[in-house]
Amino acid sequence: MKKGEMDDWQQILQRSLRTPEEIAEHFGLEVEAVRKIAGAFKIQITPYYASLIKRKGDPIYRQVVPDLAELAENSGEDDPLEEDLDSPVPSIVHRYPDRVLFLVAHSCASYCRFCTRKRKVGDISKIHPRYIEDGINYIKEHPEVRDVIVSGGDPLILSDDRLESILSQLRSIPHVEIIRIGTRMPCYLPQRITEELVSILKKYHPLYMNVHFNHPDEITPEAARALNLLADAGIPLGNQTVLLKGVNDDVETMRKLMQKLLTVRVRPYYIYQADYVRGTDHFRTTVEKGLEIYQGLRGWTSGLAVPQYVIDAPGGGGKIPLIPEYVQSISDEKVVLRNYAGELFVYPQVVKTPKRRRSRPQPPCFVSNSQRI
Repeated sequence: MKKGEMDDWQQILQRSLRTPEEIAEHFGLEVEAVRKIAGAFKIQITPYYASLIKRKGDPIYRQVVPDLAELAENSGEDDPLEEDLDSPVPSIVHRYPDRVLFLVAHSCASYCRFCTRKRKVGDISKIHPRYIEDGINYIKEHPEVRDVIVSGGDPLILSDDRLESILSQLRSIPHVEIIRIGTRMPCYLPQRITEELVSILKKYHPLYMNVHFNHPDEITPEAARALNLLADAGIPLGNQTVLLKGVNDDVETMRKLMQKLLTVRVRPYYIYQADYVRGTDHFRTTVEKGLEIYQGLRGWTSGLAVPQYVIDAPGGGGKIPLIPEYVQSISDEKVVLRNYAGELFVYPQVVKTPKRRRSRPQPPCFVSNSQRI
């Protein structure tokens, strides 16, 4: 490719719906309403993802098309996870002991209406390229960091050369054992996953990738091609799903999604309870709904298809797993368990053998011949 020419994926990205006028015309919306939303939160939809929308308000539509409900001021916080408080330099979030989140890109191919980082994605002043060097230096200076999650925005929005520069610098740090990339490109713009990109990624193993699919209709032939290309390069793939009202908040949809992910060699990793983010309350379900869905997966489909259901705790508490109460009671003798079908079973406890007291040695007893039998 000649200098200055764009790859196919970049040309597709250039044709994205970007302005309130384009989005309003495409979806038959009031342009003034879309302008209001765009004044608060970034908007953009790739032509590929827009083509998956079958009707207004369907699960694909809800994830990317702006909604006036985003402007409701009744609940939500800009930074409910308090990432900024755990950010020693602008591109790093260091919350857990041995790993960091490394923000390397400010933009995405499409903007999720439920995004945790609505406060900063799309704003280059908040995730600026000049902060990348600061992040690299921070990781170098902290030998406890063995795992780096490269995120943004979407890191795969970067050019191949820019992405490789970041990966090569990370891989040159002796104490960095694992590199992970968090991306929604295989879902929003699968054309981004090229032979050239994959040939770069596989040079930096062990490298993992967490992708983001929320509905089975997103797993198209194009997405499957992209995911299989990555898997063929030896890149382990995990999926992070967000539980969203009107998108995937029923057992049948979630089960079908998890099963389809396995067919394209992606292991379901997390189902997230939607974060308490400003402008996203219309997406949130109850926690009881999440537990109901989890119970509809566990035992009813392969264990490979059952991710962890977690809440990323408000206030910076980190990910907390949620599971239904399968243990009904515990005693010294037995554990009463409930299986996936609601049936009760008993598991016997290990019998606790009491410790024997060590007795003092007794003097030998001499028996006379008359006492022998």
